[in-house]
Amino acid sequence: MQYHLKNFPEILAAEARAPNALERRLETFVGAAQARNLRLAIVGLGYVGLPLAEAFVAAGFRTFGLEANASKIDMLAAGRSYVEQMDDARIAEMFRGGRFEVSAKSELLSEADVFLVCVPTPVDHRKAPDLTCVLDAARLIGDVLRPGCLVVVESTVYPGATEQAVKPVLEDRSGLRAGVDFALAYSPERVDAGNAAFPVTAIPKVIGADSDPERTMVAAVYGEIVRVVPVSNMRTAESVKVLESAFRLVNIGLVNELKSVYAALDVDIWEAIAAASTKPFGFMPFFPGPGVGGHCIPVDPHFLVWQARACGLPLRLIETAGEIAEALPNQVVAATIAALKERLAPGRARVLILGVAYKPGVADTRESPALQIIEGLLQTGAAVDYFDPHVPLMRLPPGGDGASRQMRSIAWSRERLSTYDCAVIVTDHGDVDYRMALAALPLIVDTRNATAPFMNEYGKKIVRA
Repeated sequence: MQYHLKNFPEILAAEARAPNALERRLETFVGAAQARNLRLAIVGLGYVGLPLAEAFVAAGFRTFGLEANASKIDMLAAGRSYVEQMDDARIAEMFRGGRFEVSAKSELLSEADVFLVCVPTPVDHRKAPDLTCVLDAARLIGDVLRPGCLVVVESTVYPGATEQAVKPVLEDRSGLRAGVDFALAYSPERVDAGNAAFPVTAIPKVIGADSDPERTMVAAVYGEIVRVVPVSNMRTAESVKVLESAFRLVNIGLVNELKSVYAALDVDIWEAIAAASTKPFGFMPFFPGPGVGGHCIPVDPHFLVWQARACGLPLRLIETAGEIAEALPNQVVAATIAALKERLAPGRARVLILGVAYKPGVADTRESPALQIIEGLLQTGAAVDYFDPHVPLMRLPPGGDGASRQMRSIAWSRERLSTYDCAVIVTDHGDVDYRMALAALPLIVDTRNATAPFMNEYGKKIVRA
């Protein structure tokens, strides 16, 4: 067919309206999702990836799990769980029926139609985002990516990272174009570790993509296991996660700053919070504590702070809240030393830390304030042990000589407790007998108000910090 010059505008317009590869495959993809005929690959089987895999397997999807940690693969193969909220029976159920496979080898990815990236995204020593694991996952996926596939990043990143950092890697390795040959989307993880009331399938899933076909594809997949909340693009979805974490950090900073002021005014902040919580609108309770820990609050807001600085727009409120939170463990150390000085020299004291996980009911010690509190007390010369029913063995950061260090939880007994001069409640696990601790110990420094029910009986032994 021959074209005259005057026809070119109409020809170009027609080509622009023609469906691309994704649009042509859209109906087939959605139908396969509804029929559970898509094959999913989840890269990273941690506290996010493993429960997500369980949900998709239970819905009937064939699911592949890629995990770099060989010991985790061995545990799963033996039917054992390493995620707090999942027991061994649930792991065994995932493998029943042959819909779930796990491996440390990336060859497993080649069969997948959908790829979900659930790997860690820490910050470095300068508190700048470290996307190493995400980009490594993108390279593995890019090597096997086919036209019509969907890639979803769940790892927490700064707004714009999926487009600016992940997309180029996928396109370079695959030779395909995002939004044209394959779909790319972002959906922030919203796992509440240790909270059985909120499994993956009960938490609305925010999904963001930069085109309607991509958004439709990701909604079709996640919509089979959970209610989806579509947003207009990936950048907005990325912003949702850091907004959620920054909101919590700012309020934690506020309530801990108020704790000091209220103490000076002879006001019980815990009583004030309880009373304020009766207001049915406009108030959400946050509680004082020894610091912030875990995978989100101490890390995610720094992504936004880092990006804002690059734009010349400092986030002063978030930065200040972060500084307040980072100072809290040292304040606990100072309060413990001050309380001990009334009885003996802190350097001669035997101190027991009660709870080292970053939150109640979990075994995760990442960014736990307990680590900094232990370090601070050790530097005073005190002998420090810990008890945590969920953390039998804990690795401490390397010492000054670079050597690795670890501690083991003590055995819980009244006789053992009575050998300590003081206990510091850092994490208020629900399965700890604080009455026994109060009866056995001469002093307890309570950062969580866990001893409140026993204040009338043992108030003279309790110091709130």
